[in-house]
Amino acid sequence: MTAAALTADEIERYARHIVLPEVGGAGQQRLKQARVLVIGAGGLGAPVLEYLAAAGVGTLGVVDDDTVSLSNLQRQVIHGTDTVGMLKTHSAKAAIARINPNTTVETHTFRLTADNAPDLVARYDIVVDGSDNFETRYVVADACASERRPLVHAAVGRFDGSVTVLKPFEDGKDGKPNPGYRDLFPEPPPSGLVPSCAEAGVLGALTGVVGTLQAMEAIKLITGIGEPLVGRLLLYDALAARFDTIRYKRS
Repeated sequence: MTAAALTADEIERYARHIVLPEVGGAGQQRLKQARVLVIGAGGLGAPVLEYLAAAGVGTLGVVDDDTVSLSNLQRQVIHGTDTVGMLKTHSAKAAIARINPNTTVETHTFRLTADNAPDLVARYDIVVDGSDNFETRYVVADACASERRPLVHAAVGRFDGSVTVLKPFEDGKDGKPNPGYRDLFPEPPPSGLVPSCAEAGVLGALTGVVGTLQAMEAIKLITGIGEPLVGRLLLYDALAARFDTIRYKRS
């Protein structure tokens, strides 16, 4: 594929990226060409979408079948009081247009299932999962594995969050296959064991921290810089202001 030339306005917009030797013009062009699918336009999806749009990702797909409610606004900062009642996909698209009109937004206003996920995932280069339920997480992880698409996964609850990158279709530096989502969570927890955010609560700024980490991992994958969190689970304890990393392997 021919590299997408940057316009004069884009060079000015992304100047702080381009001056970084690790990114430069070539990395910014890769961002411009990239197609990223974001699952959920909620607490995690909001900062992911905002920062990927601001970074210059060329195409963002947004999957969400919900509408904006007043109780969302404490953490889902891509939406506003004036968009309450609007489809989240439409609200997010309007916000992204304000952030960066160069980013194309493709809206998918439906719930992902095992039947429709593989075809949708195959249309994108990278998937970022900001869903809030185990059923969707397994569907997304299985589709990404089968379609050989990197997955940036995260989860939050109350005051804690976690982030990892899944590429089970590739081998690691040790020559062994990378782990997948089912190596972390072989099966969903029993129904009712893990309370939802509506039941247990979640600190709004926590989703900003974790979602921004997801955006950072996606940018690393696109530009080829740094070491993505493959085989590593980054844990964030907001109350203790502490990050820990645990390694995990293929079962």
